[in-house]
Amino acid sequence: MNKRLKNLLTFTIVTATVPVLLFLILNSLFPLQIRLSYSQTVISDNGSVLHAYLNKDEKWRMMAELHEISPQLKKAFLFKEDKLFYYHPGVNPFSICRAGYNNIVKRQKTSGASTITMQLARLLHPARRTYANKTVEIFRALQLEWNYSKEEILCMYLNLVPYGGNIEGVKAASMLYYGRKPEMLSLAQVVTLTIIPNRPTSLKPGKNNQLLQKERDKWLVRLKEGGIFTEEEAAGAISELLTTRRMEAPREAPHFSRMMAGRNPGTPIIKTSLNENLQKRTENIASNYLQRIRLLNIHNASVVVIDNTTRQVKAYLGSTDFHDETHSGQVDGVQAMRSPGSTLKPLVYAMAFENGLLTPKMIINDVPVNFAGYKPENFNSRFNGKVTAENALAFSLNVPAVKVLQQTGLPAFTDMLRRAGFSKASESASRMGLSMVLGGCGVSLFELAGLYAAIANGGVYENLKCNVSDTSGSRVRLLSENASYLISEILTQPVRPDLPNQYESSLHVPRVAWKTGTSYGRRDAWSIGYNKKYTIAVWVGNFDGTGVPELTGADIATPLLFNLFNSIDYNSSAGWFAPPAGLDFRLVCNESGLPPGEGCTDIISDYFIPGVSAFRKCTHLKEVFVSASGQNSYCMACLPEAGYKKMKFANLEPELLAYYRGEHIDFASMPPHNPSCTRVFTDTPPRITSPVNDKEYLVQKDQGEELELKCQVPDDVSHVYWYINNLFYKKALPTEQVFFKPEKGSVKISCSDDQGRNGDCLIRVLYY
Repeated sequence: MNKRLKNLLTFTIVTATVPVLLFLILNSLFPLQIRLSYSQTVISDNGSVLHAYLNKDEKWRMMAELHEISPQLKKAFLFKEDKLFYYHPGVNPFSICRAGYNNIVKRQKTSGASTITMQLARLLHPARRTYANKTVEIFRALQLEWNYSKEEILCMYLNLVPYGGNIEGVKAASMLYYGRKPEMLSLAQVVTLTIIPNRPTSLKPGKNNQLLQKERDKWLVRLKEGGIFTEEEAAGAISELLTTRRMEAPREAPHFSRMMAGRNPGTPIIKTSLNENLQKRTENIASNYLQRIRLLNIHNASVVVIDNTTRQVKAYLGSTDFHDETHSGQVDGVQAMRSPGSTLKPLVYAMAFENGLLTPKMIINDVPVNFAGYKPENFNSRFNGKVTAENALAFSLNVPAVKVLQQTGLPAFTDMLRRAGFSKASESASRMGLSMVLGGCGVSLFELAGLYAAIANGGVYENLKCNVSDTSGSRVRLLSENASYLISEILTQPVRPDLPNQYESSLHVPRVAWKTGTSYGRRDAWSIGYNKKYTIAVWVGNFDGTGVPELTGADIATPLLFNLFNSIDYNSSAGWFAPPAGLDFRLVCNESGLPPGEGCTDIISDYFIPGVSAFRKCTHLKEVFVSASGQNSYCMACLPEAGYKKMKFANLEPELLAYYRGEHIDFASMPPHNPSCTRVFTDTPPRITSPVNDKEYLVQKDQGEELELKCQVPDDVSHVYWYINNLFYKKALPTEQVFFKPEKGSVKISCSDDQGRNGDCLIRVLYY
């Protein structure tokens, strides 16, 4: 008995071991290879499908995750296809024996032997139904069970089952036949999708819905009798009319979806930050607004909405009509590189505040200037004289912005743009000049949105996120909280020229900080605004670059910005920005914005950054010794013992004096200096503004073309003396127009004033 028991045990072990060893050997020789090509689906932040693309085989095969398979769908499939799915190793030997007996002995096919795992193996590796291929199918089923869990196998199977035509998988069928994800299907819809895969041609939805409904109801009764669903559930499902037909695949947010598909090649499910509700609202508002302005020959608009807390993109509108071929609707205006107009000015002023060069009330001269041949002008081609820094930014004046950029330094500005993710602007920085701040570089709406979102977050920049799981963005401090708050306060002022005309007396101006921009030739209208919760960036124009006289950021882009804010976050519950602890108030002179000096009487309060903001005292008045008759002024070298008095005059810079004189603006002019004085002055020499130093001039020799001589001098100068190549040329008033005919080659030009101060410049003249 012991010997028989031992032999039986040995036989059992060998019988069990040999198949396992054989399987392991075959598994190593013929490893399981699964190369599934899924349709890319772009998903919103709540899990809804925004956009879907055909896979490389031109099939709709959308990948469903485990959580998307509802318990009802799982129960129905398991009851119908494989009741013992969770109990067999991939192959049901009893079913195989029964099917083999029926096929061989009875020569009839009354039942199938394929488990769900075996069906999956056949779907992964389609082949003719032969006994040899069935053997391979069994081997592949065992491999699947060896490598994957039951839930993974079931999910993979449900992603591959056929539904007629080029539709495969329950998710694709659910989206294309019902317009919803699998977990949102009704019981009747669940059972319908359960029975189609066995007869995908005859039961194809929309082809013969009466037959499909008849089969559905039959299986609902079987599922009820099998205890899968209750009688009430089955009765409710049977009463549901079947009107299924094939729908179009989701095509929402086409520009955003195309961008995300390109950024994530081969990823079947792209989970994005886009909010479906905000996206649709943005699309509707922008589309309706564009319809109203089409008569102005304006045909395109782009919008991006950013959640300031997370830096996630919540709405993305590349154009209002993706299918508008006439007006290049497929162009993605959010990513397109265009001239930003004045939208970069806040960054320059913020840098000046942070470096202590300016405070909001400090005065900047808005007068004609010449930066080595570059002569910026304001939008309306007019100048304003003395303006505060805050008004210069709020009124978007060009000359003060260029002056501030010159003070802060172009390299520092371009480096700031690089750190803020401005790709093209930073790449071409070496070729750029001061015109960058007025739109002389290429930027995208996406980049501008990132910059303004940084200001809304106290100066901290972080890459904008399109993927929900994106945690790659590093935080970079661009600006201090103090500078960011000052910019926000200035950009919140409602009394400014870029307030749209229809909003001048409106109660529906949202509380936002915003900045507009209009590119040269009126080709681009920008408006970017933010509150604590959102940053919204708007561009309006024509993708083909056609300019329109009415196209300005204030009148065209800002109304759309306000409409969006009023719809998305009107009277935001997030509150407003609080002043940082590092800011304080100080008293300053209204004439200069500097701490009061002797004689300052008009005092106002101003924000400043302690320890950073400049603390030089105001010198807008200058005390001068004047003769009793008031005809002449004296310096200490020529001051008589008696017969003089002290008077105070405005201490105006030469460029402001030149502007006042050129515009015939009255001011209390200082009397000319005592002509008998022999002292030689060296301070504030004449500044030659025309021609420009170290420049080449091309003139017509035969036409007698002339060049103009212009200079800027202090108020105490009554006459200037011009010299050409060290030879006296002409005596003139400081404001007098003087011209000369230049000789070919290098020309030295000198200007001396009546106090002995001298300025020079050197030019090169070429004839043609």
